[in-house]
Amino acid sequence: MKKQNFFLKNKTFTFFSLLAILIVLAAIFAPQVTGGVDPTEGNVLFGLQPPGGDHIFGTDKLGRDIFTRVIYGARTSLSATFTVVIIIFVVGTFLGILAGYFGGWVDVVIMRIADMMIAFPGLVLAIAVAGILGASVKNAIIALSLVSWTKYARLARSLVLKIRDRDFVAAAIVTGSKTPYMLLRYMLPNTITTLVITAATDIGSMMLELSSLSFLGFGAKAPAPEWGLMLNEGRAYIQAAPWLMIYPGLAIFIVVVVFNMLGDSLRDILDPRNE
Repeated sequence: MKKQNFFLKNKTFTFFSLLAILIVLAAIFAPQVTGGVDPTEGNVLFGLQPPGGDHIFGTDKLGRDIFTRVIYGARTSLSATFTVVIIIFVVGTFLGILAGYFGGWVDVVIMRIADMMIAFPGLVLAIAVAGILGASVKNAIIALSLVSWTKYARLARSLVLKIRDRDFVAAAIVTGSKTPYMLLRYMLPNTITTLVITAATDIGSMMLELSSLSFLGFGAKAPAPEWGLMLNEGRAYIQAAPWLMIYPGLAIFIVVVVFNMLGDSLRDILDPRNE
């Protein structure tokens, strides 16, 4: 009964959760959704066919089905995005809690590194890192992770600083509580809600940045089905075959909007200021 009341009370969260689940399921069951069509194989004799018939989204210059590549592209884009968000969430939270709890030289070292990373525009620095490492989805994930953890570290640090000098923390230390226990029992629980909200709202922006790297040639490589790469491949045919860019672009737009709205609705639920 409680679950039913929760979902009825939070209709926006329920609606966008269902959409997000459908998107994830479409990516997981891409072979079933596409009828077993290989997204990397085509026939040049059927190249640049407009949407309709056997190819509802049309075909590209190599005769590959755009619908199939868009569905399989969800696998690449979502898995890479979730990986980036998890990495920056874990690394940033861990370093931020350490900086806030211990202070001193630990705080100085971590925060100065964070300040150096923030001094450069995030995407520009990610392009530089990806350019050095070489074009691939893995390297794009590494590049974005290196430049994006700082927000979580600074946020976690500020939240820990608010409770570090509270009486209940001092009492726990006096009674003999060890550092690992203090971090897990008091510091992490007081930061996790805000950081989870931040991570949920970052999914859309991370997907856009990963697609941007692929579009610029620093992410996925052909013939991989990836939305940013598909946009790049369709640029030369924007007038003759606009569907090459329309459908991957719509896929990015829809998924980003869904996860942004899901993050906003989750914030409305978990943010203690809204209680």
